[in-house]
Amino acid sequence: MGRVFKLIILATAIAGCGGPAQRQQASSPAPVVSTQSIPASMQGIQAKQLFGAKGLGSKQSAKPHGGYAKGCLAGGVQLPETGPTWQAMRLSRNRNWGHPQTIDLIEKLSAFAATQPGWKGLYIGDISQPRGGPMLSGHRSHQIGMDIDIWMLPPKRLNHSRAERESISSISLRRQSGAYTNDNWTRAHHEIMKAAAKDPRTARIFVFPGAKVRMCKEESGSDRAWLSKIRPWWGHHYHFHVRLKCPKDAKGCVNQSPPPAGDGCADAEQWVRDILNPPPPDPNAPAPKPRRELTMNDLPRQCIAVLQSE
Repeated sequence: MGRVFKLIILATAIAGCGGPAQRQQASSPAPVVSTQSIPASMQGIQAKQLFGAKGLGSKQSAKPHGGYAKGCLAGGVQLPETGPTWQAMRLSRNRNWGHPQTIDLIEKLSAFAATQPGWKGLYIGDISQPRGGPMLSGHRSHQIGMDIDIWMLPPKRLNHSRAERESISSISLRRQSGAYTNDNWTRAHHEIMKAAAKDPRTARIFVFPGAKVRMCKEESGSDRAWLSKIRPWWGHHYHFHVRLKCPKDAKGCVNQSPPPAGDGCADAEQWVRDILNPPPPDPNAPAPKPRRELTMNDLPRQCIAVLQSE
């Protein structure tokens, strides 16, 4: 089967930001509930409609349930719309909610970003809905409050109005379909992603292949272990996606398998070669199946209580 067709099929089936997760490292979600356990008021309704209707987090202890693309978030914490070194963007989406560890990482990483030339901090995109779960827009991951989209646009100021945060856009760093970086790339992008990767709570960071290759070439330090967490994936040139590990006390949270051993640079270079010289399509490759909308029957049992909580 051709590489391109493999990726298309896998992207429909594994966790990620609109699909991102390493091709060989997807994890199974937690056990699903039976249809008999689901209240009648939740049956026959898409889960995204149920979770999208909740404007506040649940009054429960903070805990992610399930997997990054099939789960929910109990006791979500809202990232303040503006902080000393960050601003949450696209406030109309109400997706600036996450697990406390996620909020803490944003606060610390944005403070580091503010030390970089030309950066006042970070612009934060999607984290999760107030109670996690599938999003109304179809964003497939970000369901348990442990994913963060961070804009590539260096903040020049942190006093944008709500209206401005709906209209301004990030910048793209990719060139030639993601095989190379463009002139918007700065060393600060490298250092900020490096700082995020070196946080022990970080599981992986998704970014377009050309960025990973450039980081591999320009990293001069002897410690290159953190590079294994920088994973190439389609898109991810207007933002990079930080994924945190499940908290140690969250028994119902499902981690992805750790990245493969090594720095992952050779794999990123293969991605770039395939972008520049795509392999021929496999005529025998099956067509990708359309994605089915998730229902409560697909999610962990605890998600019922998350929706029912005050």
